[in-house]
Amino acid sequence: MVTVGIDALEIHTGKLALDLGETFAPAQGEDPDKYRKGLGLYSSSFPDAHEDIVTMGANAAYRLLKRKGLEPADIGRIDVATESAFDNSKPVSTYIAGCLEQVFDSNFHHANKGERKFACIAGTQSLDDAYNWIRAGRNRGRSALVIATDTALYARGDAGEATQGAGAVAMLISEDPSLLELSPEQGFGSADETDFLKPNQQFPSVDGKRSVQVYLARMREALSDFESVSGSMHPDDFAYVPFHTPFPGMVRKAALLGYRHIIRETPIEAELASEIGRQPRPEAFDDESTYLEAVREYTDELKTTDRYQQWYEAAIEPTLSISRSVGNWYTGSVHIARASALKHAAETDRQLTGKRLLVASYGSGAQAEIHAETVQSGWQEEIESLTIDEQLDKRHDISFEEYERIHDVHNHDLSASDVDSFTEPADEFIFDGWGEMGERQYTYAE
Repeated sequence: MVTVGIDALEIHTGKLALDLGETFAPAQGEDPDKYRKGLGLYSSSFPDAHEDIVTMGANAAYRLLKRKGLEPADIGRIDVATESAFDNSKPVSTYIAGCLEQVFDSNFHHANKGERKFACIAGTQSLDDAYNWIRAGRNRGRSALVIATDTALYARGDAGEATQGAGAVAMLISEDPSLLELSPEQGFGSADETDFLKPNQQFPSVDGKRSVQVYLARMREALSDFESVSGSMHPDDFAYVPFHTPFPGMVRKAALLGYRHIIRETPIEAELASEIGRQPRPEAFDDESTYLEAVREYTDELKTTDRYQQWYEAAIEPTLSISRSVGNWYTGSVHIARASALKHAAETDRQLTGKRLLVASYGSGAQAEIHAETVQSGWQEEIESLTIDEQLDKRHDISFEEYERIHDVHNHDLSASDVDSFTEPADEFIFDGWGEMGERQYTYAE
């Protein structure tokens, strides 16, 4: 059976940076630790005035295709996942293809193009679509280009404002991949929820407390569903567990609940029993509220154990490094977490070939998906080709007043396009004004 997965990836971050502790917190009259320790975030990435979801996605895709020596004829489909689209008809993938055709001698006229929407999980759903397309034998030997690109903005003064971010992840999905093989097994948890939504509006309406609850509930369902097809699991089965990361503080909650679930009825639970007891069972309690309180107490104690903390430091903490510096990228979030984990392995000379990742994606509205990925022999070369560290170092640090200006530039309801860029475009796609039908236009700046 042919193996299918991620052959290569590239990341493009917005070229501006807002320091949450030094710049954002003082302007809000807040303690910097609210963001650094509470949310687990240090800075956010923003697109410059000449950047948007098209340019970020096109720049990531171009760098990927160029590095791999690919031409448009090698690509059979282009799928863009975003929840920041500015057109309800024309997909972002067509804009990105148009950008790329400016720098190639041929075109993508025979590539299927589309746009996926299901909040932050759409990037993983696009991976699934590409996987299924190849496994069905409809690719004619070609690869798929999956691009997750978002500008995750909140209304000024919104509680989610500190978690903002912007960037794109481009992934090449192919037969016999060099980086990661995707598992055919998947687990889902899905329900009709209104935790986070944008009914014909750019900035989200969010019930923050409810959103956390829904995230955790859907993840728990997806994990149980995955186990039903993959069999029982052990925490040591996976080298890393990348989660959708709206902010690292959310992952701290999800990882703890996931670990508690996986160790249930295992020798690990038995080993910890002398320290914190066994997990509460519902049949031992007269009512649900008493049972749930006992579960909370057990979970709090589990978090303090050396066994759990060692697992978290090894399997979870390395997935958060990029997110801490860029904020939430919506559809790109879980893919940043995966890249962070692999980058950590490369930097620490960890032998990862043949090891597995457990990837936990989520989108509000709401759905979670869990699947496994097996690391392939070419992983280290691929990851060492990433330029994300250089991009982060080159970002322009903005003041709070500059942040307010750039926020207005990317507010669809305002006309602030006369704001000059803070950085000088060079060897990248840029937004280049408006066409006769009100369409956004792009060019490649040498």
